[in-house]
Amino acid sequence: MQILQTAYKWFFISTMIMLLTACGGGETDSSQNNSSNNENEPSTIYDIEYKGLYSYYQNIPVENYRLQPLTDSSFNALSSTQQLQVADKLLTTLFFAYPHDILQNKISSGNFLQDIQTALKTDTTDKATLESTIIDDEKFQQSTYNEQEAVDILSRFYAMENLDKYFLNNWISYILTQTIMFSPAYELESVHTPNITGVYNRLVVMLGEESGMRYMTYVHMMSEDNWRRFRSPEDNGREMLEIFALDMNDAHVPIAAQALQNWRLDSDHDTLVVGLNQNTMPLSLFNTTIYNGDDFYRELAKSDLFTYTVVQRLVSFFFPQNSESKKTQITNTIVQSQPETWQDILLQIVFSEEYLLHTTRPKSAEELFYSTAKKTYFKHRRNTFHEFKDRLEDMHQASMKYKLGKLNRVPLDTLSFANYHKYIRERMLLTKSNPDYEEEYNSWRRHGWGEDFVANENFNFDVNNEEESLISLVNYLFLAMANREATEAEMTLFKEHMLQEEDNVNILRSNFNMVRTYTDLETQTKKREEYKRNIAIIVLDYISRLTDTYTLKEVQ
Repeated sequence: MQILQTAYKWFFISTMIMLLTACGGGETDSSQNNSSNNENEPSTIYDIEYKGLYSYYQNIPVENYRLQPLTDSSFNALSSTQQLQVADKLLTTLFFAYPHDILQNKISSGNFLQDIQTALKTDTTDKATLESTIIDDEKFQQSTYNEQEAVDILSRFYAMENLDKYFLNNWISYILTQTIMFSPAYELESVHTPNITGVYNRLVVMLGEESGMRYMTYVHMMSEDNWRRFRSPEDNGREMLEIFALDMNDAHVPIAAQALQNWRLDSDHDTLVVGLNQNTMPLSLFNTTIYNGDDFYRELAKSDLFTYTVVQRLVSFFFPQNSESKKTQITNTIVQSQPETWQDILLQIVFSEEYLLHTTRPKSAEELFYSTAKKTYFKHRRNTFHEFKDRLEDMHQASMKYKLGKLNRVPLDTLSFANYHKYIRERMLLTKSNPDYEEEYNSWRRHGWGEDFVANENFNFDVNNEEESLISLVNYLFLAMANREATEAEMTLFKEHMLQEEDNVNILRSNFNMVRTYTDLETQTKKREEYKRNIAIIVLDYISRLTDTYTLKEVQ
């Protein structure tokens, strides 16, 4: 127990120093640090070291990324369609999007990528209001079943309005908890729902404190949350070696087990207990000498094997369709930049030319859900995120559930993908929110995309030209949802269905006549919105069946 208490005491002290500094306390002189040979030096503010393990690091500047980032000059040289594809690819990857008109304005600024990078460094979220909102039972159902902790996490991405530092910290934490590295694994009997927030919230908080990825992993490996997943010295030692060092050498397992001999998960409420009967024999591992569990976890996190392994795992997560040789090349390139934070790896990936221009992969259900919600002014109902969590399970994409994380990020078998398509089509695209039910969170009439999504200002609405109004609306919906205009064949399909010829002029059929004039203005507004909705739902139904909808594509 003394070892565990020492580690957490150090964690507590370092956290307190951070808080004191933030409140105007004294700073630690970075000139005292002479032990780091990494170009990415520990933070000059929080230069805290424990037996060679540093707690805080500044992120690598974008200009120092070894995996070539896409620059604004290169982005601006792309065609308008390509710019839209790249911008949407980046934002979708981050579980975000902007309505089409706002996105176009941001692209037109000429500083789109730089502006996103700057936003991700800045805190703009009112966290107190946000966190109180997602646990407001009137708006987001709170329940004692269905792992409410996971539901709250899913709700938060929808409720966060700004793409900022807090959003990024949550996104990084979510990505990490989907992998084998940090999955809470609530499918196991020994794991309880508080372990979901134990793992996830610790990542969010430590990211907010500028903690380095080695220290964050060290604290995680030492935690009860981790021991509830891997529950014996042999199991835990083997899995930590394999997960964080790609060490499959069976000869190393007894060494790790001996170092962890006094660690166990007690049967009384699955509680982690660290006994006093710790190993006293010197053990050779990671090219150094270790004795106990603290040594084992610390030296694993400090090793070069750790850096290569975590980079490789995240490269595989974001480049699943690349060849193994290409993944290795990308991994080696990122490793050369000497990453010391999770941001150094993940932002280097998602802002790279390799990812934004040259990679094709399916969208995860979360990527498609959240980006669609932001694009369409989507209105949730009270139970939306309990249902979303359930549907993720139907897709075999449950969030933070699996012992080994999500082995594949997208539904691959026929039934899983059918559930994916069904949910996006029926719950996201074919349902329009009724503004009269804005405050009725229990009502299904509140659920769906908002009227602002198809506001007349978004396309060329011309009461004197019905055919051109239809063409403009269809193209707007395609641009907003599929990053391209409708093809000639697609447009012909919609025209044939929605237009009829009268006096040698194509006019809208009655159920689609969004420009019809009525003597009563209130009736006119209501009917025009109804018929415009009819057009939008048919187009969105078609878009829901396109490969484009479910794919982050290479830019051609």
